[in-house]
Amino acid sequence: MTKQFWLMKSEPDVYSYDDLVAEGEGTWDGVRNHSAAINLRTMKVGDQAFFYHSNIGLEIVAIITISQEHFIDPTDEKARFVAVKVKPLRKLARSVTLKAIKANPKLAEMEMLRQSRLSVAPVRESEWNEILKMAGE
Repeated sequence: MTKQFWLMKSEPDVYSYDDLVAEGEGTWDGVRNHSAAINLRTMKVGDQAFFYHSNIGLEIVAIITISQEHFIDPTDEKARFVAVKVKPLRKLARSVTLKAIKANPKLAEMEMLRQSRLSVAPVRESEWNEILKMAGE
């Protein structure tokens, strides 16, 4: 089975990559957008995601891995939305800013640019590799 790649956004003043590292494994919850929730339901253990700091920073800072597939979001009283478990893999050699992503024509079709409010978005393998290159990896 092919590994899928994702981009997951979190406001660093609410939940940052360093918070995830301190926890060891975190619950990615609180997602209430239906498209983003569908993406959470699609994730498989071993898929990788870029950890994007939204609002403050506006940059991809790290890579995380999906450690548990979707389950009912414990923060959803109506039990309609799902969450996944994630673990930190590593910080990027250097962060990749939203400005740099927007400036790269190879990334013009990225889902995060097409649907900027989407907190969990798929990333094509070619986009994943381009961002790694931009990060100096």
